[in-house]
Amino acid sequence: MRAVTWQGRREVSVESVPDPKIQEPTDAIVRVTSSGICGSDLHLYEVMGPFMGKGDILGHEPMGIVEEVGPEVGTIAPGDRVVIPFQISCGYCYMCAQGLQTQCETTQVREHGTGAALFGYTKLYGEVPGGQAEFLRVPQAQYGPIKVPQGPPDDRFVYLSDVLPTAWQAVEYANIPDGGSVVVLGLGPIGDMSARVAAHRGAGQVIGVDLVPERLERARARGVEVIDLRETEDLTGEIRDRTDGRGPDSVIDAVGMEAHGSTAAKLAHQMTAALPDAVAAKMMQKAGVDRLSALYSAIDIVRRGGTISLIGVYGGMADPMPMLTLFDKQVQVRMGQANVKRWVDDIVPLLAGDADPLGVDTFATHRLPLDEAPRAYDMFQKKLDGAVKILLHP
Repeated sequence: MRAVTWQGRREVSVESVPDPKIQEPTDAIVRVTSSGICGSDLHLYEVMGPFMGKGDILGHEPMGIVEEVGPEVGTIAPGDRVVIPFQISCGYCYMCAQGLQTQCETTQVREHGTGAALFGYTKLYGEVPGGQAEFLRVPQAQYGPIKVPQGPPDDRFVYLSDVLPTAWQAVEYANIPDGGSVVVLGLGPIGDMSARVAAHRGAGQVIGVDLVPERLERARARGVEVIDLRETEDLTGEIRDRTDGRGPDSVIDAVGMEAHGSTAAKLAHQMTAALPDAVAAKMMQKAGVDRLSALYSAIDIVRRGGTISLIGVYGGMADPMPMLTLFDKQVQVRMGQANVKRWVDDIVPLLAGDADPLGVDTFATHRLPLDEAPRAYDMFQKKLDGAVKILLHP
């Protein structure tokens, strides 16, 4: 089959690789019809190389048609149309029962002390072949796949794999009061969808912050107040002016370690890229290498007694935190990978029928053949041609 493979920093290629096969009785094989490129894929493209292997298959936002199932998979059958959550979880362990599928005790990658295995996402998370490919082996298929109806285009459902549940959890964790205010830092796919979900769920004021014109315009078109970082010298002051002088009730950091503005952390990223993998991996696991400007901004912006929801990915292990400010302001912080299956029942009704309250049908900015993945990654990383969300089609 054809698959998108990691070849090095800022280098992916589409290669012919062996077709996946059933390995366990709980496996399924899915023929992929659509697969998204995620902002966290750019972390692999740019920063997380020390934890990648040449030839690793990328992608964790797929959907498609079931081709084959193992003997212990009774929930789906060949011919079913399914969306595959980005994490691999069993559904029956203690953590899954708590709705914490990203901490699944069956698939935890204990060798590295991390949570549930993820598709297409480094040795730290199991090095499981991903879904930017023609076919995908799905472990724990007795629980993971989300069955969706035939008929509507893939765009209606594909974001159940990551974007929708991640944005939903971001808003849930933000604890926005009914009619309250929220600032979303970063209007990439997750930030954009978080702003839409927040408005849908009753936030009275949604403010989006970014510096990419196309992203700002997309949010503005859906009624979000926007702030262009290029046009303000005092982001905190401008937001306070818009929120009764005290700051918003909640802030969602949808940027993570790709934030602009931290020269030292940018240098750390460049240093790790130049080091041998074994040394760079140790540096990333033991040192603070994140660009924390977005997180620092969130702490500064949020009102006293407010809530910060971190949904952008961070990767450093010793990043400095302004604990005095967090404690003094009595700020609550919640974070973590989205527990996809926990939120599916809340989201699916919004995708039924003709209504499209979250605008999923037009959410993608680009739809490209799988073989154009190298161009797609370059375009997305450089924010060219208005690229906000790219779907690949095998």
